[in-house]
Amino acid sequence: MLETLFKLKENNTNLRTELIAGLTTFLTMAYIIFVNPAILADAGMDRGAVFVATCLAAAIGCFIMGLVANYPIAQAPGMGLNAFFTYTVVLGMGHTWQVALAAVFISGLLFILLSIFKIREWIINSIPMALRTGISAGIGLFLALIALKNAGIVVDNPATLVSMGDVTQLAPILAAVGFFITIALVDRGYKAAVMIGIISVTALGLIFGDVQYVGIMSMPPSLAPTFLQLDFSGVLDVGLISVIFAFLFVDLFDTAGTLVGVSQKANLVGEDGKIPRLNRALLADSTATSVGALLGTSNTTSYIESVAGVAAGGRTGLTAVVVGILFLLALFFSPLAGMVPAYATAGALFYVAILMMSGLVSIDWTDLTEAAPVVVVCLLMPLTFSIANGIALGFISYAVIKLLSGKGRDVHISVWILAIVFALKFTFMM
Repeated sequence: MLETLFKLKENNTNLRTELIAGLTTFLTMAYIIFVNPAILADAGMDRGAVFVATCLAAAIGCFIMGLVANYPIAQAPGMGLNAFFTYTVVLGMGHTWQVALAAVFISGLLFILLSIFKIREWIINSIPMALRTGISAGIGLFLALIALKNAGIVVDNPATLVSMGDVTQLAPILAAVGFFITIALVDRGYKAAVMIGIISVTALGLIFGDVQYVGIMSMPPSLAPTFLQLDFSGVLDVGLISVIFAFLFVDLFDTAGTLVGVSQKANLVGEDGKIPRLNRALLADSTATSVGALLGTSNTTSYIESVAGVAAGGRTGLTAVVVGILFLLALFFSPLAGMVPAYATAGALFYVAILMMSGLVSIDWTDLTEAAPVVVVCLLMPLTFSIANGIALGFISYAVIKLLSGKGRDVHISVWILAIVFALKFTFMM
């Protein structure tokens, strides 16, 4: 049965290798079961219900990716997208989390349509590589700011906007310890480095009396507080159109980048340079996003941490299915997830930020018409505390700079359209 479903021999792999690869991938991305509930709880959502929704959405996404697309790519609610959900859409723009879930659901449906009609290829191929890289790096800086804020290392200051907090307090110290542990373990090759860092800081919080012990395992919490709680009435708000687009846009490129990166690592790219069964993989991602919204979590996306499983030998969808099964087993560890304080996940967020910023090395810094819009995106995402604003201002600056530099013909028509749309948004909807 496994041979028929996953074609193990054809992909030069076996059951044992796929099991090890699945476990490896899970250990590298399991931090999401701690981090995602913590971030969405800031939006007013029930932490226990989000924990369950996170595990279920991840499992469903992994099963679809493994069984339908037969790729060793795991899925879960995405970092960056959850921050955009909470800090921009809910806390920044004032929408309820129920309306935000509706926006996620619609973005998932639009993603499905884009995949079916192959519009996705046109969009991705038309967006400049510099802007794609800038968006990823900008989200990394945004996550870094959230990490520093949660740790109490960076605090607000009416005179200077921001300043350093009291770093002699327990939270900043333990957050720094968690970050150092994570980086050291990653450098030493530990697959579960991020999760070990989070659990170690939580344990230290227990020792110092800052965290209350409530147990390790139990039956999963109720999903009722978030299940089918979508509010579509707010979707009629014109201002929410940009939110839906931002969800779609970030998810689109995050997924595309992951699929390309993991496929190349696993030698799954065809001789023509194209990824086989690409539409199936995209449908798996988009379907999981819509289902996850119904359960009560932000966009589900493909995880670049899947590369760890590929490096361990994973070549088929069986790797993804194993990850999905492990996420279902994680449902019974909700007390542990509930004990994790915000400063314990700060190190993980900062580590993810580093990974997302690494792409900046590919930018041609000698061409200011390419580099300047990247800097605009990177700086304005965290400084406006909005991923959507960073993306919009990046597109506008790219089009205007190219035009004034006499390179307007180098800008794809889709970039012009988006730049004009974003400019109109700032003019009439701010």
